[in-house]
Amino acid sequence: MRRACLLAFITLTFTIYVPGQDDLVKFATEARSAFVWGSDAPAAATSSTLRDPLTGVEILKLTYAGIEVSSRMGFEKLRPERVGELIAYTTTIVNATRAKVLVRYGAASIDGHIVSPVSTVSATKHLSSKRLKREPNIVEIGKLYCFTSGFLSSENFFSADQLSLELTVEPQTSLTVSTVIEDPRPYPLRCTVEGCNPIGTVRYSIRVGSHDYIFGWPGRKLVNCGR
Repeated sequence: MRRACLLAFITLTFTIYVPGQDDLVKFATEARSAFVWGSDAPAAATSSTLRDPLTGVEILKLTYAGIEVSSRMGFEKLRPERVGELIAYTTTIVNATRAKVLVRYGAASIDGHIVSPVSTVSATKHLSSKRLKREPNIVEIGKLYCFTSGFLSSENFFSADQLSLELTVEPQTSLTVSTVIEDPRPYPLRCTVEGCNPIGTVRYSIRVGSHDYIFGWPGRKLVNCGR
């Protein structure tokens, strides 16, 4: 029931986004258990933006009651024959409280289209040609530059076969989890002299403890991992 309500909530918030505008849209919500990056309210989570000191890449962060949740995102094309781009994101949860918290998958949307994580195979494993033929949409983490370059973490994953996975963040520790989704649009990129980036906005939520943390990334701010 909670999952259905969350999907309905995220679908509703996505409708506020106007196609063609890359800037994050600030919107109000009555869902007390949801924190939306960029939509701070009194006594709720605080939004902030950091920059990786080595790469200069932006990191979005939401902080609430001793819990810090940060997000970074990139994209690439795994194989030339695939129509869509792969979009990957990493979420780091820092638990500065005295109690452990559970982390669960929430939902994701690309420019208003609800999408599910793809199936992934860990970096230590390789797909046989037989399995790849049987499951053409499965992704090998060891072949994604977003992860092999170290830009995103391959520590833990929410994938198509692990959506019910629950991860535990012990007190005074941190945990990082990543997800890979595929852009369902036939022409998802806009190219300029500075390069090509996805159009629209990518949004996703992650459940940490009793709250949903929702991040929105304009496509122009996504890092091209395959470049």
